[in-house]
Amino acid sequence: MAVLKDKAKPRGNYPHIKRVGDFIFVSGTSSRRADNTFAGVEVDEMGTTKLDIKAQTAAVLENINAILETEGASIKDVVDVTCFLVNMNDFGGYNETYGEFFDFDGPTRTTVAVHQLPHPHLLIEIKAMAHKPL
Repeated sequence: MAVLKDKAKPRGNYPHIKRVGDFIFVSGTSSRRADNTFAGVEVDEMGTTKLDIKAQTAAVLENINAILETEGASIKDVVDVTCFLVNMNDFGGYNETYGEFFDFDGPTRTTVAVHQLPHPHLLIEIKAMAHKPL
């Protein structure tokens, strides 16, 4: 079990990742960076915020891959994901980007809409389970 110093600190007392035998569990992961900024968020000089579901989805999956690498695994070892979207109108962009990382041989997937995530700039969070024999 580990809290990773190069990733955004969890907002509670839980690890980024936990291995149980050959299974590896990744806590819900967002596009938040270690410096508490977010991938897929642009704020212009007038304060207008633009949120990009494709950029956030890619950043989340890249974060999950980097977290899995600490246990000698990768996103290719993921067997199940649960995806949380704030707005199902983002499903198309999320699904398109997700398809750049996985195909029909990839993990099982559940996608649900949630009322909100821990920060108003977040459009998506994903938790994952991987299988990688020791």
